[in-house]
Amino acid sequence: MGDINDKLSEAIIACVIKVHQTLGPGFLESVYRRALMIELRKSGLKAETEKEITVFYDGEEVGRHRLDILVEDSVILELKTVEDLARVHYEQLRSYLKASGLSLGLLVNFAKEKADFRRLPYARSIPISPTSPSSPPLTHVPDSSLNNNSPSAKK
Repeated sequence: MGDINDKLSEAIIACVIKVHQTLGPGFLESVYRRALMIELRKSGLKAETEKEITVFYDGEEVGRHRLDILVEDSVILELKTVEDLARVHYEQLRSYLKASGLSLGLLVNFAKEKADFRRLPYARSIPISPTSPSSPPLTHVPDSSLNNNSPSAKK
């Protein structure tokens, strides 16, 4: 599975770089989201924008969130246009990965002169397939990984 995610990450990153080289920094996040959706589709990748996920606590729905972009039902793209990525941006993406049951996200910042992207793998504690009709509801399960001080969390 790592090899598939590596190849998918490479394809997505190529799209991010193409969009950034074409548009450069300075636009709103929504402009980059639309341009990236075009580039992902041109590359033959299935991509959805504003995909809604439901967050559960103790079996009860406590909220909903819309993902910036979901690629191939397996990689979450969290887009930013900020001066610098902060810890809160990493934690936000980890929370989305946990709530969705997915194991890979890319944090992308378009506000720099060069495209700034970070690959965040997430080791989920329970197997959930968000696209399977027979899977349990997407659940936000408490877990200590949000306080992860791994090198990838500090990028």
